Amino acid sequence: MSDATTLIENRPPSVAALFLERVAATPDAEAYRYPVPPAAGEGPDEWKSLSWAQAAERVHAIAAGLIELGVQPEQRVALASSTRIEWILADLGIMCAGAATTTIYPQTNADESAFILSDSESKVLVAENAAQLAKAVEKRAELPDLTHVVVIDPAGVESDDFVLTLAELEQRGAARLAQEPELVKDRVGKITRDQLATLIYTSGTTGRPKGVRLPHDNWAYMAKAIAATGLVGPDDVQYLWLPLAHVFGKVLTSGQIEVGHVTAVDGRVDKIIENLPVVQPTYMAAVPRIFEKVYNGVAAKAKAGGAAKYKIFQWAAEVAREYAKVSQDNFRRTGTHSVPFGLGAKHKVADALVYAKIREAFGGNLRACVSGSAALAPEIGYFFAGAGIHILEGYGLTESSAASFVNPGEAYRTGTVGKPLPGTEVRIADDGEILLRGPGIMQGYHKLPEKTAEVLESDGWFHTGDIGELSPDGYLRITDRKKDLIKTSGGKYIAPAEVEGQFKAICPYVSNILVHGADRNFCTALIALDEVAILDWAKENGLEGKAYAEVVAAPRTVELIDGYVKQLNEGLQRWQTIKKFRLLPRDLDVEHGEITPSLKLKRPVVEREYKHLLDEMYDGTREA
Repeated sequence: MSDATTLIENRPPSVAALFLERVAATPDAEAYRYPVPPAAGEGPDEWKSLSWAQAAERVHAIAAGLIELGVQPEQRVALASSTRIEWILADLGIMCAGAATTTIYPQTNADESAFILSDSESKVLVAENAAQLAKAVEKRAELPDLTHVVVIDPAGVESDDFVLTLAELEQRGAARLAQEPELVKDRVGKITRDQLATLIYTSGTTGRPKGVRLPHDNWAYMAKAIAATGLVGPDDVQYLWLPLAHVFGKVLTSGQIEVGHVTAVDGRVDKIIENLPVVQPTYMAAVPRIFEKVYNGVAAKAKAGGAAKYKIFQWAAEVAREYAKVSQDNFRRTGTHSVPFGLGAKHKVADALVYAKIREAFGGNLRACVSGSAALAPEIGYFFAGAGIHILEGYGLTESSAASFVNPGEAYRTGTVGKPLPGTEVRIADDGEILLRGPGIMQGYHKLPEKTAEVLESDGWFHTGDIGELSPDGYLRITDRKKDLIKTSGGKYIAPAEVEGQFKAICPYVSNILVHGADRNFCTALIALDEVAILDWAKENGLEGKAYAEVVAAPRTVELIDGYVKQLNEGLQRWQTIKKFRLLPRDLDVEHGEITPSLKLKRPVVEREYKHLLDEMYDGTREA
């Protein structure tokens, strides 16, 4: 039996138990770093730390406070907050009370928040601030189960029988622990493997979201399996900014507890560029959109620097891609990342001119990034790999506790999502669908047995809805969502995500693209441009001072993007080519429901919203 197997099979029943073990093992070690904005509102944030023992003191107080409010094992406590240290402490407090966390994105509107609170029968809501509290107050009449709201940031909030602050909850908990010191340990000791730990509502593209039931054993398994990959160690520093309401962010908190490394936590996306040189992480997880934005930003900056600078960047980008491909290919065959002398010499020059600056922007210590939630365009992956930013793509779903596959360290292969985590089984169905089985798979959808039966077989195999291929040595490549495959009226199948990814690698101005063509006789695209990049371009091209909507409507901008579409088409099969496109008057966003909070495209929503543009492109036309 391998060490990895032993590690996983000897897992405790819950992450709450793992947390107590971690605190006992390394009480004085640094656990978390978090920013505190300056009192005057000007100047840089001050970063503070919590040791495992200090974190545990707060977690125990929160757990005891919830017990004091009458929260029973498996009862739901909802969390509506952005990613911050209090999110992690509250989630651990909920689990240590034996209760279950219901996650709610802070961007969720009052109606959908009320649906989640009602469907989950949440007893308590931990709300980030007055704005999150207001949603619950507005819908209070529809929420008979909700007895209390605990507010993290007390500004503008008055306490009463229904509302209390997090500080007040912790004071109540500390008072209860003074009377019953073993209260929390006793609750943790009674948690069983199959007890509900987390209820995550997936943002459905149509209809109401479904609650995914993830028991304590899912997270205990994930924690041990992540440790067993050997990708992270106790000396690592993780920068955690992903939304913790999403399963990808949440699983990172479990892995950290098992390994015991430091996590710097700050969910403000607009602070990422500022925070990286301060935090200097050794690893971080992100979604492809972040890498696309960095790549497009570097490309646009080079272009703005004049023709010579842009030529150097393009040359360096090609060298990076070639270097990464040759290096990975050689590692596969020989076990070493060797490259021919000439390529190595070119890479050294490109490193001094371009790559070193990119690594510095990421803080200078980055060993690896994990990318998940959607497919990363291989050309962007190869660029970063060649530049020394190693992006390990992974794969999983809310229903599989996020991390089912990840690329194995040095042996990573760009364009694949790597190998299954120890303890996870995979097989490819006859129609190409990826099926998964293992300790990370959900119990089912909350109160939806028919929906559960559609995806979960009686012998434990879960239907992911994704199409993929396995290499002979076990690397998985995702080709598309089963339901997103386009079949043209000519009978040809197209994977839109593949075409979209290629365009993102070519065009430095794109933010989002949707390829359309189901039951049509040719493909079209809806393209949203990155506001910062295209407005910078506009300044240099006679469109200075014009608003975004005016810039994208300008013939010169359409001509610019048309050049990139033609470049894309050169590398596609005839039936995949984009015959027509339209530039959208604004970027797609979470607020309009066009992308999920984890930045995935909601195709049906976008196609419905811009039906008039799609119809216009097909109106009375034939394939060009």
